[in-house]
Parts: sequence; structure tokens; C-alpha cells
Amino acid sequence: MEKITTVSGVGVPLRGSNIDTDQIIPAQFLKRVTKTGFDDALFYAWRQDPDFILNRPEYQGATVLVTGPDFGTGSSREHAVWALRDFGFKAVLSPRFGDIFRGNSGKQGLLTGTVDEADIERLWAVLEAAPGTPVTVDLPAQTATAGDITVDFEIDAYTKWRLIEGLDDIALTLRDEAQITTFESRREPWRPTTLPARS
Repeated sequence: MEKITTVSGVGVPLRGSNIDTDQIIPAQFLKRVTKTGFDDALFYAWRQDPDFILNRPEYQGATVLVTGPDFGTGSSREHAVWALRDFGFKAVLSPRFGDIFRGNSGKQGLLTGTVDEADIERLWAVLEAAPGTPVTVDLPAQTATAGDITVDFEIDAYTKWRLIEGLDDIALTLRDEAQITTFESRREPWRPTTLPARS
């Protein structure tokens, strides 16, 4: 997982609340067996409308999604995070997130910042007045800047640390590789072992 300190790029003002994981990525795309390549599935139903915001040229290459409350509610599918990440988003700002979605995001390297609803409105105003405006999300400072406004966002300390250090679950485990190796070397041979994977 890449380390994150600052995310800067085109901001997308996605107005709407209660955008659940089925809207983020419909169920028919969950049959894929990989963890990448879900960019074509992001907001699939909505993207069939040529006027949908992500189809507009000024939002191509966007990296920051600014959306309404209760984003990512619904099912626990990790695919919602994968689709956002594969499309190019590195940060999502919202007044409220679904708990499981927020947890999945932190583990997959997608920054989710909780922003006061009034400040989301201020960000939307800037991004809609000048489509294509960049947003800079500063994780250590916990601020997001668009145009001449800067707003604060909340993120739990543990997830913030993991994102700054670039630690997914495997990387967290590998930090203790020396202790694991030492433990295994002293482990009684009669105890059960895990067989290596067959190639």
C-alpha cells in the first residue's frame, strides 16, 4: 500500500446522500476474481447517463470525491473501495460514512475524511463554480483545500497512522516477521504446521 500524506487533484462534487455500496458498484460485478480492474463498474448505472458528472470532460482524472452524508452504507463489499480506487480516487470527503466502508477504505489505502456538512456545501460551491478545480487533502494536518477555502476533516488516529505509514494488514504482520520467525524456530516439532502452497 502506498504511503499517503497529501492527495491533490481534481475534485468531484457528487451531490447526494445515502449513496450505498450497490450504487457505488452493482452486485453483478462482484463475480470477478481479481482485486483490480473495477474502474468500469464504478457508479455503473449512473454512468449510462451521458450527463452524469463523472462523464464530463472537466472531471476526467479526478482524485478527490466530495459527497453527501451516509456514503458507503449498505453491504460490506470491499469491491466498492476497489472500484473507487481503480477509477483513480485517492480520497473521499463526506459528512458521514458507512462504518464497514470506512474500515475497508483505510485497509485498502483510500483516505476517507469526515467533513462537517456545512463545509461540504462550501466545497461543493467552489467545485461547481469552477469545474476542474483541484482539491488538496493534507492528511497530517487533516485539512482539505479547494480554491480559497480550507476545511478540517476527521479521521481516526489509527487509520491515519496506517495510511501515512502505508501499512495494509499484510505489511502490519510483516513488521513482526523477525519475532514470528524466532517463535517458529522454537516451536515444538510435534505441533501442527501449515503446508506450503502447491504451485
